[in-house]
Amino acid sequence: MDQLLADYLPILIFLGIAVAIAGIAIGASYVIVPQKPDVEKTSAYECGFDAFDDARHKFDVRFYLVAILFIIFDLEVAFLFPWAITLGKIGAFGFWSMMVFLAILTIGFIYEWRKGALEWE
Repeated sequence: MDQLLADYLPILIFLGIAVAIAGIAIGASYVIVPQKPDVEKTSAYECGFDAFDDARHKFDVRFYLVAILFIIFDLEVAFLFPWAITLGKIGAFGFWSMMVFLAILTIGFIYEWRKGALEWE
């Protein structure tokens, strides 16, 4: 049990340092920079639009399309990290399986590029 805890000690030290640096940065911003909020700074702002009166306002479908494309390619990266770590253990079958996966994603990317899904008018 002590060995298991000793293995996690570097992670705990890293987290402690990260929290300390973040706390120092936030605290320093309050000490160094004077806080003078005005109407412009405190107003709601999102996606380049002013705040709407009605929350049920229709958005352009391109916002959703960009979000879906981001999720698809973000998941691709999420699959690449564990694959890269275990590549030595899974061998040639794992390598070629990932190449097929990446080929399918590349074909999809080229398709949506040609259809103009990445164009913002």
